[in-house]
Amino acid sequence: MSISWSRTTLALAGGLTALTLLTACGGGSGATGSEGPVTLTYWGWTKGTKQAVDAFNATHRDTKVRFEEIPSGTAGGYAKISNAVKAGNAPDLVSVEYPTLPEFVSQGAVRDITPYVTPELKRKLLPQAVQLTSLGGRNWAVPFDAAPQVYYYRKDFFTRHKIEVPRTWDAFRAAAAAVKKADPKARIGTFFPDDPTTFEAMAWQAGAHWFATQGDSWKLTTTDPATRKVTDYWQGLLKDDLVHTHASFSPGWTNSLKGGGTVGYLGASWGAGVLKGTLPDQSGKWAAAPVPSWDGRPASGMLGGSTTAVTKNSRHTEAAVRFATWMSTSAEAIKARVASGESSAYPAATALRPVARRAFDTRYYGGQDVYALFDAAAASVDPRWGWGPATGTTNTALKDEFGKAAGAGGGGTGSLAAAVRAGSDATVRELRKRGLKVMGR
Repeated sequence: MSISWSRTTLALAGGLTALTLLTACGGGSGATGSEGPVTLTYWGWTKGTKQAVDAFNATHRDTKVRFEEIPSGTAGGYAKISNAVKAGNAPDLVSVEYPTLPEFVSQGAVRDITPYVTPELKRKLLPQAVQLTSLGGRNWAVPFDAAPQVYYYRKDFFTRHKIEVPRTWDAFRAAAAAVKKADPKARIGTFFPDDPTTFEAMAWQAGAHWFATQGDSWKLTTTDPATRKVTDYWQGLLKDDLVHTHASFSPGWTNSLKGGGTVGYLGASWGAGVLKGTLPDQSGKWAAAPVPSWDGRPASGMLGGSTTAVTKNSRHTEAAVRFATWMSTSAEAIKARVASGESSAYPAATALRPVARRAFDTRYYGGQDVYALFDAAAASVDPRWGWGPATGTTNTALKDEFGKAAGAGGGGTGSLAAAVRAGSDATVRELRKRGLKVMGR
C-alpha cells in the first residue's frame, strides 16, 4: 500500500493538539515495568480473532487472554465499549477501526501507548497505518489491518446470463439493470442503510475530503462535487430498485445471498472471509474484482480497517501492548486467524502478507489470488482522506437518515442528500458542544 498519509494525519494531529482534544486521555499508562503473570480481557468482532487468541494462549505462560466477541462497532460494539469505559469496567483491550480511533482518543477512552510503540515495531508496520494511529504526536493503538474496497460477485450468475463484470460505475448501473432483467428477484448488490462506513468509502473513492483542519478550526466538506456525485448515483439506484436495502450482515442479507437474490457485494478485503464463512455451500461460485471507479482507472477508499487499543481501565498496559503487538506482527497469529476459514485479513505488517496469502484457501474463489487483488486495491487508495473527532455522531445521524431514504423503488421518506446534510449538521453541533471551532458554519 504505497501511499502517503502524512498530510492528512499531520493535519489531524495538529488539529487535535490545537483544539486540545488530547487531554489526559485516560491518565497514566497503567501498570508498567516488570509484570508477573496476568490475565487480559479483550473485546472484538473481527473474524478469526478467537483462533488467534487461542494460538496465543497455547504458546504463552505469563499472559493469558479472555476473548469476548461483541457486535461490530457500528452494530453496537462501540456503544458497548463506551458504556463500559464510563462504568469503569471496560476490558483491557478492544478492537477499534481507524475512523473511530480519534473519537475514542478525544473522549479519553484509550491509553497513550507511545512508550511501548518502539521504532522496531513501527518498522514492521505499514507507515500509513502507524500514522493513522498517531494523533498529537502520540501512539494510541497497534494497527492490525488495512481494508481497501473490493467487489465480490457470483461468477456463475454473471457467466450464465452473459453479464460483464463492471469496471466503472456507469457499467455497474447497466449490469444492475441486466441482473434484474435476468432474474426479477435478484440484485447486483446492497445499499446498507445501517452502515454509513460503506457510503463513506464510496465518497472517499470518488475524491471527497469530508474532514480537515485549518489553524485551530475544523472544516467539514460534504457538499463537494464528489460527494454529490456519489449521493445522486446511489439515490438513482434506490429509486429504480436496482439494489437491495438489507441491513448489513443481517439474516435478511444472508438469506438473500443464500437464495441467489443478491449476487454481488461491495465490500473490502476482509469481505472475502465473510462470504466464505457465511456461505460455505457456494464455494467456487464467487469471484472478486476491483471496485468500480468513475473513470475506469483503479481507485479505492478504505472500508474499515482495525486496530487494537488499550482502554483507560486497563491495569496491565505493558502486557496488553505486548499481546496486541503479537496479534499484529506474529506469523502464528496471522496464520491462525486466516486459516480459520472466516478471515481474509490484509495485515498492516507488510512482511506477513505472504503468510496470509498462503494461509487463505483460494478454492472458494476458484483458485483466484485475492491477495494480489488486495495489493492492487490498496495501492489505489486516495491518500487525502482524513477522519474527524466525532465519527460516532456523524455515523449515527447518517444511519438514522439512510434508513428513511432506503425504500425500494423510491418508496423512502427521505433522501441520501438530506442524510448527508443531517450528518454534517449533527457533527457541527457536536464539535461546537465540545467547544471546538468549525469553519464557515
